[in-house]
Amino acid sequence: MSTSIQMSPLISNAILKETHINIPHKNLNFPKKLVKTQSLRDNCKQGSLKEAFVSLSYILADQNASQDCFDEPYSLVLELCASQKALFQGKQIHTHVLKLNNVYDQVFLWTKLVFFYGKCGVLLDARKVFDEMSERSVFTWNAMIGAYVTNGETFEALELHREMWVSGDSPDAWTFTSVLKACGEVMDICHGRQIHGLVVKHGLFTNVFVVNSLMAMYTNCSDQHAAMLLFDRMAETKDVVSWNSIISGFKANKQSLEALSSFRDMRLAGISPTTYTFVIALQACEESPFVTFGMQIHASVLKSSHCADIYVANALVVMYSRCGKMAEAARVFNDMEVKDNISWNSMLSGLVQNGLYDETLKMFREMQCARYEPDQCSVLSMLATSGRLGNLFTGMELHAYTMKKGIDSDLQVGNTLLDMYAKCCKIDNMNSVFDRILFKDDISWTTLIAGYVQNNFHLKAIQVFREALMKRVNVDSMIIGSILQACSGLNCISLVKELHGYTMRRETSDIVLENSFLDLYGGCGDVDCAFHVFGSMEVKDVVSWTSMISCYVDNQRANEGLSLFLSMIAEGIESDSIALVSALSAAADLSALRKGKEIHGFLIRKGFIKEGFVAGSLVDMYACCGAVQNSWKVFSCVDDKDLVLWTTMIDAYGMHGYGETAIRLFQMMVDEKIRPDHISFLALLYACSHSALVDEGRRYFKRMICEYKLEPWPEHYVCLVDMLGRANQLDEAFQFVESMEVEPTPAAYCALLNACRIHHNKEKSDLAAKKLLELDPWDSGNYVLISNVYASQGRWDDVEEVRAKMKEKGLKKDPACSWIEVGNNVHTFMAGDKSHPEADKIRQKLANITERLEIEGGYVAQTKFVLHNVDEKEKVKMLYSHSERLAIAYGLLKNSNRTPIRITKNLRICDDCHTFSKLVSKIYGCEIIARDANRFHHFVDGVCSCGNFW
Repeated sequence: MSTSIQMSPLISNAILKETHINIPHKNLNFPKKLVKTQSLRDNCKQGSLKEAFVSLSYILADQNASQDCFDEPYSLVLELCASQKALFQGKQIHTHVLKLNNVYDQVFLWTKLVFFYGKCGVLLDARKVFDEMSERSVFTWNAMIGAYVTNGETFEALELHREMWVSGDSPDAWTFTSVLKACGEVMDICHGRQIHGLVVKHGLFTNVFVVNSLMAMYTNCSDQHAAMLLFDRMAETKDVVSWNSIISGFKANKQSLEALSSFRDMRLAGISPTTYTFVIALQACEESPFVTFGMQIHASVLKSSHCADIYVANALVVMYSRCGKMAEAARVFNDMEVKDNISWNSMLSGLVQNGLYDETLKMFREMQCARYEPDQCSVLSMLATSGRLGNLFTGMELHAYTMKKGIDSDLQVGNTLLDMYAKCCKIDNMNSVFDRILFKDDISWTTLIAGYVQNNFHLKAIQVFREALMKRVNVDSMIIGSILQACSGLNCISLVKELHGYTMRRETSDIVLENSFLDLYGGCGDVDCAFHVFGSMEVKDVVSWTSMISCYVDNQRANEGLSLFLSMIAEGIESDSIALVSALSAAADLSALRKGKEIHGFLIRKGFIKEGFVAGSLVDMYACCGAVQNSWKVFSCVDDKDLVLWTTMIDAYGMHGYGETAIRLFQMMVDEKIRPDHISFLALLYACSHSALVDEGRRYFKRMICEYKLEPWPEHYVCLVDMLGRANQLDEAFQFVESMEVEPTPAAYCALLNACRIHHNKEKSDLAAKKLLELDPWDSGNYVLISNVYASQGRWDDVEEVRAKMKEKGLKKDPACSWIEVGNNVHTFMAGDKSHPEADKIRQKLANITERLEIEGGYVAQTKFVLHNVDEKEKVKMLYSHSERLAIAYGLLKNSNRTPIRITKNLRICDDCHTFSKLVSKIYGCEIIARDANRFHHFVDGVCSCGNFW
């Protein structure tokens, strides 16, 4: 008996077009077994779309088959099309069904069509089939709701669920799981709670799938407490999905410790982890404190059947990378039998995050050799690496690769290219990349502005910032921080204030930005504005306090800086090493040895003493407080001495006049194979200058140029000029200045002028004074120095002329000031000071001291050093009220245990006070350690360490 095959042309076309099957001639006869549905089931089970269509064609060709035979074949093929997203073939089935109308259970098959279209992502077609159904089952509603949820249309899923209730159809467990997933994705906890109530009402509270969905919904809505309540009530019904849900919930809410604790409880409950469990648990270990737990999980993985799982291995690589253990990450990576792009990208990203840029380059080459094509993630890591290494060639190769692959238009790639070119100092390339980015975001503008700032194009950065404001770019703290750096580079205090006002109006300021403003005001010398910012901060951290302390110290208000440090301690703020070093600087400026020692003890207790820069600060503090022996002790205790520490110690000896010791220490440093730099030679030349070591100074100046190939800075020339001038080799000093390869700075002529004052050379002093005012006519110190030189030569008309010029320019002389530390306080004295609480006692003590020096030491006031045109009696009175004498008198008044009297003066100590101090040290049997603007003076038994050379 012959059987003719009657097929829709659409079905035939589908088979011929997509599966290339030769359809049997309609007059051929086929065995009965070929038309059996079992053959179709087998083909669908094997996933063979081609064979499934052949089997379906045989079934449809059987004219003797009853109508109810076609429902199952259609549904089997539709399910297969859905699983393989074979949209074209599925549509042909749909057309055939509509044309022949040979369906027994239309609700069943139309539900399968809704499911098929949903799986293929064609929601409009799915909804069209759904809407055209006159009858629907719960499975139909589930199929449409599930289609919406799967394709991210969660609001439509929730709306359809409401329609389901209105229609009177009752939901089942599957409905609730889909709707709960939708609630979680849009974080609609109110709707989720309503569904929770319906779950209870329908008696599905014991259904593990529904409860798991409820937990996931509460977790996504950040209500972990509700999720835990559900979890705890599950008792014996908890499965691995339940545990996974609760662990991932803790992880999503950044409760890593709780997530890991739940993982441990799960293991104790005898539940075997899945791949997902291990991955989530490892993600919870991606912080350094949990690395030990991560290693324990790694051990569990090795014992389980998941040791070869690529997802788990990738999670291990990421976990070790985030914890800074790249050796362990590399070991896991190398042991992987199968790697994918995620594996390679995880390693590349980890190496970049840990600053191992050379290793990143090597890993990238290995990836290419292994024939893995770099994707966007790989390129981003490599661009970051090229920028950090300043490897322009590799960066440009990567840029070309992104253009070839068509990913250069990607926003993240474009922003990373911007950063790479900025770090490689290629501004033109950076501009070109920026112009090619079609849809720029805030990061694009921020990166461009930061790039200009990094390359010292400060004005251009400000110009681009204004352009960003006009384009209504969201100005965040990062952009403001970059512009503040530009303001710092330009030293533009007016723009800083403008930005400060802008952030206050926009309320975009945070503690980091406030600290930046505070620091910048201090850097620009506006201490009052800095203190206003500090005082107005609602929350202050250690950075805020440190910035304000540094502001005081950097602006010659060390006493206030030290006082603020003590206030910080009293407030209970935990000091870090930076804050303590700032306090050490304040103590050094004030020569406050007692406070410096207290801070030293604090550093020891905190364990900061091991940090190299702390040791250098301690050496400098003790040196500035006149305790150079303590500086040497600190220096000797450091095992691994760097160049900065050696230089600091050399400078310490230099400022105390131990030039020969400084030279020996310099040679020790060279013998240790530490190469000196410009700063090292500057400290050495300074030491030679203040110890009259002229020949040695010349020799080391030549060594710096010839042996170490270091081009002298203006400061090196000034040191040599000062050294020659002090040694009364004025002709050579002037010739040296005239022959300098660089333009002489005002400091060079100051050194010459000071030498002329010491050696009473009128002719050369006029020449130096003229050049000094030509170079720097706005520094009040220059006019004071010239005035003093003229006064020492008795040229009072010239003195008046200089003072008139100062007045005309609105310049004022810095008043002479001296400090002394007594007890826990630093006391400040001005010339003729009467403001001290014990002023009368101090003046009486000073009178007694002076009288005793005149009787026992033959002291006679040297009025020639009074640089004012007044009578002799007034000159004597002025000498007796100098600030350093008041400080010495107060020291003797309070010094009962004969400890050294340590004073600091902001100007050079005068010759008469120098003689006065020597006599006090001899007659009163005390040591006086004085630091003036030039150097240290150790007065002991009538002799000064400077040898009258200062």
